[in-house]
Amino acid sequence: MNRLLALAAAIEAGTGVGLMLDPPLVTQLLLGAEVSGAAIAVARVAGAGLLSLGLACWPGIDAGDAARPRRALLTFNVLVTFYLLFLGIRGEWIGRLFWPAAALHAVLSVLLARAWFEARKAAGRR
Repeated sequence: MNRLLALAAAIEAGTGVGLMLDPPLVTQLLLGAEVSGAAIAVARVAGAGLLSLGLACWPGIDAGDAARPRRALLTFNVLVTFYLLFLGIRGEWIGRLFWPAAALHAVLSVLLARAWFEARKAAGRR
């Protein structure tokens, strides 16, 4: 089962990295379709989600560790925060909820990071 889990996690994480780096290529290879414009931004956010899913499901790293989902969500929120800030600074595809979404991901990143560090500190005291 661990081999299957590792394979599935690696495939999802690899697809996520591919979507973050080159969404048009991955979309062309998977779906045989072209993407452009805002669809590229959405594909990169989806790629961050797939990478985080792969990290959360990877076997053998802190097996049974309750911090795994927290780290995966932290990874997702940090990646999305930085990507949204990048898009916002460039002034591309800014809708009404863009900055509130960027702020929400930034706040979640800070809260998840704090919770992760507090859990690590508490585990070190045991």
